[in-house]
Amino acid sequence: MTGPLDASRCGRRTAIFDPRWLAYDFGEHHPMAPLRVELTMSLAQRLGVMSAGGLEIVDAAAASRDLLATVHEPALIEAVSSVVDPSRIDRERLLRFGLGTPDNPLFAGMHDAAAQIVGATVEACRQVWSGESLHSCNIAGGLHHAMRNTASGFCIYNDLAVGIQWLLDQGATRVAYVDVDVHHGDGVERIFADDPRVLTVSLHESGTTLFPGTGFAADIGGPQAPGSAVNVALPAGTSDAGWLRAFHAVAVPVLRAWQPEILVTQQGCDGHMDDPLSHLMLSVDGQRATYLALHELAHELCGGRWVATGGGGYHLTDVVPRAWTHLLAVVAGRPLEPVTAVPQEWRDQVREATGELAPSRLTDGRRPAWRPWEEGFNPHAPLDASIVESRAAHGLDQVVRAEI
Repeated sequence: MTGPLDASRCGRRTAIFDPRWLAYDFGEHHPMAPLRVELTMSLAQRLGVMSAGGLEIVDAAAASRDLLATVHEPALIEAVSSVVDPSRIDRERLLRFGLGTPDNPLFAGMHDAAAQIVGATVEACRQVWSGESLHSCNIAGGLHHAMRNTASGFCIYNDLAVGIQWLLDQGATRVAYVDVDVHHGDGVERIFADDPRVLTVSLHESGTTLFPGTGFAADIGGPQAPGSAVNVALPAGTSDAGWLRAFHAVAVPVLRAWQPEILVTQQGCDGHMDDPLSHLMLSVDGQRATYLALHELAHELCGGRWVATGGGGYHLTDVVPRAWTHLLAVVAGRPLEPVTAVPQEWRDQVREATGELAPSRLTDGRRPAWRPWEEGFNPHAPLDASIVESRAAHGLDQVVRAEI
């Protein structure tokens, strides 16, 4: 295949999911509990997102070792595969691959569980690139920190990078990757830093205050592909208005200039004000506005071809299921109104699983709005200063006009 089929003629939209994905489990006290994915899929189903004419649930095979090796070093794959019985392994050797750390504790069947996630994202890419689906989503994916030869930040294998590499191997020449997780999408960026066929765009809390400590405006790609990496490092405390202002001031014009063939996104929702691991102040309503904007850009720029994944998000009951249910509904072409009531049956499920009282509606009660960049900016304000740096790094207009 030398190019994608006309996906705009296909109304099919898919979610790649199977309960096997929940085996990606670092243990009871780890923030990245599979319960967040389970509760998301349950809420979306109860709200009719997967009903007739909506998202179709599709299975996927686990990624083979050969497929993983298109991105990851064989030594990493072998190290992960060796974790069969965590009580009988060479822990010192595994630490060299980022395995057995507090972020990435060992668990039996680690390779199989991680390969399932990768296979699901590759299937989502195949669905969209082949034209079988217009949009496709792997809510359990988005493991953007894993490097070619090391696991990192809760990510064993990088499903996004393997999916993007698969697209390139099928003939894609302009893949746009947009990462809205609160953490910098460092793994994907680094893996493709010297590949001019891939544009990576990451909006995240500044590395001065949050892991992984990278992703500043001056990081614009490798020597073989300058300008292929776009980073917006947001100051701690940024809320919906500032986040959306930055997204529309930097990500949108860069994507329009790039004119991608396909859009691949990582939709981590850990920038929420209640997330325990970060310092941004986003709401579910602001995150929903981002999903809608990315959906519109997919249709404007690449015939609707959109592959979406999950990512970070560690408030397991109040935030992740509501945010990602909105995402799945947007992927399905059936956005849910923010004021939609949360079914009592699902709230009972949350109470039984966690003892917590779940929210009664899909909204945080916010009305996301932002001031367009063209209306003026203050280069002395921390947020606007970050935007100015990112726009300057990529040759966007350089007129600086302070608004007092």
